[in-house]
Amino acid sequence: MRSGLSARFLGEIAAGRGNVSILRLARLARALGTTTAAIVAEAEAEAEPRPHVIALLGVRGAGKSTIGAKVASRLAMPFIELDHRVEEEAGLPLSDIFVTHGEAYYRRLEVDALRRIVATGPSAVVATGGGIVENAEAWTILEKSTVMVWLRAGTDAHWNRVVRQGDPRPMAGRPAAKAELDRLLRARARLYRRAHHTVDTERLGVAGSVRRIADFAARGRQRRAPRR
Repeated sequence: MRSGLSARFLGEIAAGRGNVSILRLARLARALGTTTAAIVAEAEAEAEPRPHVIALLGVRGAGKSTIGAKVASRLAMPFIELDHRVEEEAGLPLSDIFVTHGEAYYRRLEVDALRRIVATGPSAVVATGGGIVENAEAWTILEKSTVMVWLRAGTDAHWNRVVRQGDPRPMAGRPAAKAELDRLLRARARLYRRAHHTVDTERLGVAGSVRRIADFAARGRQRRAPRR
């Protein structure tokens, strides 16, 4: 054996039953062409509890509600709309929260609701609000305690999805609404790209996006380059 360790002892190590000294671990690392530090780091990463919340990111029309509900069903998890949770805890509809108390107050509620979900709730799929990426405190919670997935699509796809839902608000009294949406997407893209994973919902469709996110849930927070 290149490591100088017996086959029986190596078998015990592989089965997770053996205790290895630093000296023996160093010999084993050399035989495997790696380092002691690398072996320890990999073991620590595997031992780290995986986040139990999958957080979906994107602006309105990203598909967070449709795809999120299907992912939750596939993984046998609850599905939570974060904005709905904020409304329930505030006892006010979202529009009233903004009009009466302002955005800063809403952002505090958003953080509090998110913190309770990751701290006390079961595993869940959470559809976040589109602007959560601009809430630094909420972002810290997302990055540390969830698997973040950006549902990416172009301006036309976002727009058409909202229109198909029969929601007249995007264009009501705002002839430049689509151009505004395009600017918003471009401005937030750099923030959304910080998510652990990206799913191209235009290319994959609903079913393909659900499968991809379920795969990400199994892999945790390890980042992958966006697939084009």
